[in-house]
Amino acid sequence: MDTRLWMSVLLCFATALMLFVLLLSYRKRHLQVARTMVYMMATASCYALGYAFEILGSSLSGVKLALQFEYLGIPFVSAFWLLLVIQFTGLATAYRKWITVLLFLIPTTTFLLHLTNGWHHLIYEAYILNPNDTVPLYNTIKGPWYSVHGVYNYTILLLGILLFIPMYLRALPIVRKQILLLILGAAAPMLFNIGYMFSTVIDFTPLGFAVSGVVYAWGIFRFGLLRLTPLAYAKMFDTVRDGVVLLDYENQIVNYNRAAEEVFPELAQTKSIPAFGKDVLTASPELVQRIAATDFQDERFPLQLLLGARQMYYICSLTYIYDTGTTPIGKMLMFSDITELKENEERLHEKSQRLSQLNAFKDKLFTVMAHDIRDPIALLVSLTELLGEEPTDTDIASAEVFQEIRRQVRGTFHLVDNLLDWYRSQNGEVAFRPLAWNLQQVVRQALSLAGARAAMKNIQISELIDEKLTVNADKEMLDLIFRNLLSNAIKYTDIDGKIEVSASIEHNEVTVSVSDNGSGIDEDTARLLRHDELFFKEPGFASREDGGDMRFGLVLTREFLRMHGGSLRFESSAGQGTTFRFTLPGSVSSGGTSESEGMVVKAIEGHLN
Repeated sequence: MDTRLWMSVLLCFATALMLFVLLLSYRKRHLQVARTMVYMMATASCYALGYAFEILGSSLSGVKLALQFEYLGIPFVSAFWLLLVIQFTGLATAYRKWITVLLFLIPTTTFLLHLTNGWHHLIYEAYILNPNDTVPLYNTIKGPWYSVHGVYNYTILLLGILLFIPMYLRALPIVRKQILLLILGAAAPMLFNIGYMFSTVIDFTPLGFAVSGVVYAWGIFRFGLLRLTPLAYAKMFDTVRDGVVLLDYENQIVNYNRAAEEVFPELAQTKSIPAFGKDVLTASPELVQRIAATDFQDERFPLQLLLGARQMYYICSLTYIYDTGTTPIGKMLMFSDITELKENEERLHEKSQRLSQLNAFKDKLFTVMAHDIRDPIALLVSLTELLGEEPTDTDIASAEVFQEIRRQVRGTFHLVDNLLDWYRSQNGEVAFRPLAWNLQQVVRQALSLAGARAAMKNIQISELIDEKLTVNADKEMLDLIFRNLLSNAIKYTDIDGKIEVSASIEHNEVTVSVSDNGSGIDEDTARLLRHDELFFKEPGFASREDGGDMRFGLVLTREFLRMHGGSLRFESSAGQGTTFRFTLPGSVSSGGTSESEGMVVKAIEGHLN
């Protein structure tokens, strides 16, 4: 085959390879480095294809035309390669536009000078026909600017390689392979061009770009060359919040991030990397032993270090790094700082112990209250009731004092009783056993118990409840609810007042109302009752003279109603009275008396007898 023909075929094949790399890069054009790779491969393709046309040219005009096509790529290839290096290394981000302008100043000038070479001959001074009729058809005598362009190209290539060296030394293994591929891709055309400079016969530089195309294509498929740049890898590695130390198969530290320096400051003091881990991590002999272990198993373990005056806690993970085979080529050590979590855990443990102690004290306090306070108060209530039955007309002043004592003792007893009931409900000691109860009979039983107190103030109590209404409730809780509501109504209703208990049903929900025409609830108390959490925060909530027992009894009532799935509401007007409404699940019975209703009837009859 003719030399010109096989060389042109070779150059066309090189062009095809570079166009293939261009296509692969274009598919990732959203990345800046991929776009630069597209431009670099496009200019290199123009160079190779133009040179193929130059070889096949049979006249001086054809050769000159081919050179014009070649110079669409010759001046710019090296500039695009250096721009690619700058983008990979992340240098001078703020001045990237100005650097790009300066970088392409000489290539653009070279292109324009070649375009107008016939006027000044600064690129090529003359074209001489090759007497041997071999490749190339015409030899060229270079002008002064050709030398300027040559020096510029070699300077750029060397500068790019120098920029890669510091990044290569600190890069991860996968990134190092990408850097090597880029250097090889640039070195191939440079070596071919150096050969041409010495032989001055055939320019094989375009074939060097073919080698570059093969290298870059292999890098894209094998190492994801354009997926993540070394700059991105480096930033990701340095910005990870956990400390990371990379070791090779000889347990030498080959890289680490900034977070690792905070864990082991001696890493920053190490003069040269790689360095043996046992020589650097002297502050933690236990860690050195784990690194030196050769069982090839990933593990997690805790680590404690004293940094300054603070005890630090870490969770470490030691992971083996494998290449394509099964033999480990290194290890990755990661440190997760759990100091704050550990300190919070210790504080929570201390608070838990403190709460346990306070809870034990509270239990003892209520035990004392149940036995040593409630029983004497109950005795005082009984004694004052007995004394109250004796005539007191002989000493009116003493009678008034006695009545006040009896009122205070009874109120204190009710408060302690409610407090103990509330404590048992909060402590889970109250058994919740809801059954079906005839509401009218339950209310009548409550009224019979409260009737004596109402009679002392000549208060008229009326009950307006359908005899067929049934509620599902716990009997003890229901009695307490009515006891508190009726007690409060009697307490705050004046002499000759009225109290009315009524009920209605709607959608299987019974609404019970307890109304009085007393003095009503003051705004302070109403605000606290609407927000029972404020009630507990109120200083002296259980010892107030203006109704601490009433307030606490209502909070307990609301708590028991919530356990039933019901609610407590109230309406009050100063001087006109108060209406309390609460809801309970219920129904309308068809008639007859259930076992639970019979129990209520017997209780009422026993009380009346």
